[in-house]
Amino acid sequence: MAKTIDARGLSCPQPVLMTLDGIKEGGADEIIVTVDNDASKENVSRAAVNRGWTVAGIDEKDGLFHVTIKKGKG
Repeated sequence: MAKTIDARGLSCPQPVLMTLDGIKEGGADEIIVTVDNDASKENVSRAAVNRGWTVAGIDEKDGLFHVTIKKGKG
């Protein structure tokens, strides 16, 4: 089951903390985090990988980045 996290308009570290909370909560094999700046995109991706998750994709649309992370190494 996928979980979504909307971190638009937030600057780091908030998007990273929200992502880590989503990982800790469990119950999701996939999390899609929406951010609106490059720094948050990179930091969320890095934090997920450091927790053993895989960045499955990053889609950009209308100035938003949708970072899809999946549980476990690819």
